[in-house]
Amino acid sequence: MGSGQNIPIAGISLAAVTFVALLLLGIDAVIALAVLTVWVGSLLVAAGRPPEPPKASVKQRLTIDSIRDLIENSSIPLIITERNTIALANRAARKMLGPHVIGQDTRVALRQPEAVSLLGESRQSEAIVRGLVRRGDIWQISRQTIDDRLAMLEFINQTAEADISRAHTDFVANASHELRTPLAAILGYVETLQEGDGTLDTPTARKFLGIIEREAQRLHALVSDLMSLSRVEAEKHDLPTERIDLASLVERAARDAAGPQRIERLKLDLQAEPVVFGDLQQLEQVVRNLVDNAMKYGADDTPVTVVLDLAQGDLARIAVIDEGEGIAPEQIPHLTRRFYRTDPGRSRASGGTGLGLAIVKHIVERHRGRLDITSELGTGTRVVVRIPLAEPDTAEERDEATADDAPLRPTETQQVS
Repeated sequence: MGSGQNIPIAGISLAAVTFVALLLLGIDAVIALAVLTVWVGSLLVAAGRPPEPPKASVKQRLTIDSIRDLIENSSIPLIITERNTIALANRAARKMLGPHVIGQDTRVALRQPEAVSLLGESRQSEAIVRGLVRRGDIWQISRQTIDDRLAMLEFINQTAEADISRAHTDFVANASHELRTPLAAILGYVETLQEGDGTLDTPTARKFLGIIEREAQRLHALVSDLMSLSRVEAEKHDLPTERIDLASLVERAARDAAGPQRIERLKLDLQAEPVVFGDLQQLEQVVRNLVDNAMKYGADDTPVTVVLDLAQGDLARIAVIDEGEGIAPEQIPHLTRRFYRTDPGRSRASGGTGLGLAIVKHIVERHRGRLDITSELGTGTRVVVRIPLAEPDTAEERDEATADDAPLRPTETQQVS
């Protein structure tokens, strides 16, 4: 028997008594058994429970409190509106728009026509809004209807993606312009030489060939810097592991950058012999770029000083100081941008590509260091690179470092700028 049936004991007992009585009265046993079977079967069928009707599912209405628990800790700004009034804003949204927006009319809180237009939609929709929080930022706002009175606004910040896209576009445009300029000069003078039919005098031909050589060298330098920048950016997340003796590297790279023609202007002041984890070629490139810039933009008859010492916080410090015209304060934050030049004409004339400090910045960041530039008009410019020291490799080196550090600490503290 199924668990859903009640067994009619009394009815079955009466059917059994009737069956026995029929047998005693001489009724055929087959007929009596048939009567018993029909009777008992009828009782069992009548005793079965009818199937219960399916329970109707009742959809519970969402409440503000239940939604608050779901969205409060989301890193994406989320706002719940109740008939165009902001009923709830999670932590990220309150940080973005301010806690005062709760209870405000959504149109007043957002103030942007593109965002306000979403409020009249009865279906899922989205819009791109500029300048919602700060000037120049870009947000994608999506609206999702919850029920007849509640809706959710989701804010996705697309400013970084837009900045990256714009930076790539600017980089391609600037690189194309920088490459086209020397190529145009080379092609122009080559065509002039070809059309001369041997009538150009030797001094003029040599002058043209000299210009072609200079522009070709500039083109070569630009391509080399572009390749260097690409390599540094590709490796920026790989922390260098090679132990580098910074003193010998700085001296060698500074002398290479000065060259025989400018070596008399170079002054080296190596006050320490720090060891750092680094990429040998990239650190040499940092020193060469800084010294070359100082030589180019410093006055011809003034020295360029390269100082290597220790700074507080277990840092090696490289400072390159020139005595040139200096840089205006408003230009200093832009110096590490690609192709940025304070004086484009002078930079191109000296062979600069506009990528040197951008390369330096990326290399220093890869070495977990810091780049600082200070300048004063009419006095000169000071560029400082700080790189963390490497831990001593052996117990003997650790003992030597401890012994050497003790008397130097007061002096180092005074040297910190």
